[in-house]
Amino acid sequence: MRNNVLEVHPLVEYYRCPEKYISVTYPKDRSLGKGYFQCGDGVTCYGSYAGRSPSSDPPGTWLNALCDTELKNGIVHIPFDPSEVIDNLRLEAYASGWRDKFPMAALATIYYFFRPVLPVKMRKHLQEFHFRGWREFTFPRWPVDCSVDNLMGQLLSLTLKAGGATRIPFIWFWPEGATSCAMMTHDIETELGCKFCGMLMDTDDTFGIKASFEVIPEQRYSVTPEFLASIRDRGFEIVVHDLNHDGHLFRNRKQFLERAKKINSHAAEYGAEGFRAASLYRKQLWYDALNVSYDMSIPNVAHLDPQRGGCCTVMPYFIGDVLELPVTTTQDYTLFNILNDYSIELWKQQIEIIMAKHGLMSFIVHPDYVTRSESRRVYEALLVYLSCIEEEKGVWIGTPGEVNRWWRQRAAMSLQCCSIGWRIEGPGSERARLAYAYLGDDGQLAYEVESVPAEGRANR
Repeated sequence: MRNNVLEVHPLVEYYRCPEKYISVTYPKDRSLGKGYFQCGDGVTCYGSYAGRSPSSDPPGTWLNALCDTELKNGIVHIPFDPSEVIDNLRLEAYASGWRDKFPMAALATIYYFFRPVLPVKMRKHLQEFHFRGWREFTFPRWPVDCSVDNLMGQLLSLTLKAGGATRIPFIWFWPEGATSCAMMTHDIETELGCKFCGMLMDTDDTFGIKASFEVIPEQRYSVTPEFLASIRDRGFEIVVHDLNHDGHLFRNRKQFLERAKKINSHAAEYGAEGFRAASLYRKQLWYDALNVSYDMSIPNVAHLDPQRGGCCTVMPYFIGDVLELPVTTTQDYTLFNILNDYSIELWKQQIEIIMAKHGLMSFIVHPDYVTRSESRRVYEALLVYLSCIEEEKGVWIGTPGEVNRWWRQRAAMSLQCCSIGWRIEGPGSERARLAYAYLGDDGQLAYEVESVPAEGRANR
């Protein structure tokens, strides 16, 4: 299920580079069965494979595609279809559906029926029981899985090694040459959370950070025009958060379509462009029924979420016409109540991994769970850290709406050869930066980002 506008080679979609530089081919007759295999270190793939049967269990280390890859006459010959593998990871085709299995689906129904009256302490014990043994999961890789991003880099590196070019131009991932991107989101779950939104906005504003507030339209609390205006008037964004947060949005297709109509109506009423499902439940193939511009329901690694899986990327990507902004860091509730961690050390570890891939750091911090001084202290420490990397590392901190608009603009941009070398064309190109991919002295993929727009280079 791919965006009609982006029916192009995955490397062109990811890097926004000229297609003439991409020389990757694969055989059409591959194994009928799908499974796991590797493509170098840190790249777990899932899909069909030419001439062999991949492993039924992750991480499938016994089969490494690099051993069956040939570089010949400037062309990279690989034993799998990269588009299939990338779709399988991003859309979680490898993951068995937790909610499709009985008795787990029945247990979830019972849990969500009683959830509104269960104290956090009781929910914590139930969730700890459900998540037992999660540290033994080998895939996706905890605490951040970059399989998609590593595969893209591996394929571009092989293209350079094949000798077709020594440097490949592309449109840098973030505006003004920012090294990475970060965004803050606040899911409002209860009336208590509603009442704390004002103070949370005060805290965010202290650090110059704007966020989105995910609002549940029905049953949980009263959503008045005044409440929405109190968020919007301060420069924060509103996102529709499920319909009623009962955990049953994707229970069956008929019910989903009925609820999707109501969600679309609320989104139009709120002026909301984005959506997030309750508890990060998702069925990506149903997203075409949602009239939203972007979704934020798919975790990078879902070991500690009710629905296991993970999209294995730290970059936004399209699902049909909907842009997915994946959840790439651990939620505050999970950090405090499942991991019993009241520090930002895990967040810092995830930030470091994501920044190494120049990706998107997306956070979920609930107004409901930072009302206590201990958890609020941790959140404020995170904001201090984000402010530091914004200034010292050149990270762009944007709202989900801003990230969505930028990524859509970038997806529509193109590189054109001109008298000064390369020019970026398309709306928003004045914020874009030309970059080059090349092999460093150590033979590893490296990037060079120009500091000024192409038009600026013409006047130097």
